[in-house]
Amino acid sequence: MDTHKVGSDTTVIADSLEAPGVGHIPANAYVLTAAEPVVVDTGLSVEDRDFVAALGGVMDPADVRWIWLTHPDRDHTGGIFDLLDAAPRARVITTFLGMGIMMTERPLPLDRVYFLNPGESLDVGDRTLHAFRPPLFDNPATVGFYDDRTRICFSSDCFGGPMPSAEIAESGHASDLKPEELQRAQLLWATLDSPWVHLVDPEKYRATLAPLAEMNPEIVLCTHLPPAVRMTDRMLRTIAGAPDADPFVGPDQAALEQMLASFEPGGLTAA
Repeated sequence: MDTHKVGSDTTVIADSLEAPGVGHIPANAYVLTAAEPVVVDTGLSVEDRDFVAALGGVMDPADVRWIWLTHPDRDHTGGIFDLLDAAPRARVITTFLGMGIMMTERPLPLDRVYFLNPGESLDVGDRTLHAFRPPLFDNPATVGFYDDRTRICFSSDCFGGPMPSAEIAESGHASDLKPEELQRAQLLWATLDSPWVHLVDPEKYRATLAPLAEMNPEIVLCTHLPPAVRMTDRMLRTIAGAPDADPFVGPDQAALEQMLASFEPGGLTAA
């Protein structure tokens, strides 16, 4: 994991996973050092990751007051229970549905849950965080937010894209890619992560982009994209085209068998 700052009081805890044939998928969590510190998501559910230790390089975990769970998928919840132990005053921001989904794995302590729905807001001492439903999502419990002090938008999965290398995925910026490369990556991710986008009325879908355009955030922080600075208009134009992009079709069994064969001694040369 790589840790670096974006702006004056926001830190990226960056990680990634390689998806063969697709690229390196960023898996970011964030720390907002507000008057009441906020951790946004808690990393990958992978055994060799220690999210709380990585957070300890940014701040004392015991000082965390809020854990904003953008949605309860396992690439967002890796360190949540360890963090609840390390941060006894912290409460988990989620929705009724988000809590219900978490209950299927391990119950969240109800006295430490805080329900916040899209359209509502939360005062964290020195700023207000405004909750919204991102235009693209892969989980119905998804809630992102806009920080009205820093003009940073936390978009959960929306705007994601696979990167060409782990270095860019974990320590780069979205602008490290050429515009056409970033557009391809984001459209690939949109059709992979939100395949429903091909089934909805395109104009009704595009209308959901308007609130983000009105926010006009200076920085967009996505779970699955390096930080994007002053790129909001361009990225909105990209995802506006998602309904018209080619649907994602994953590898079939023959491709899997070919991949497995390549791992065997001499497999690559034999192919």
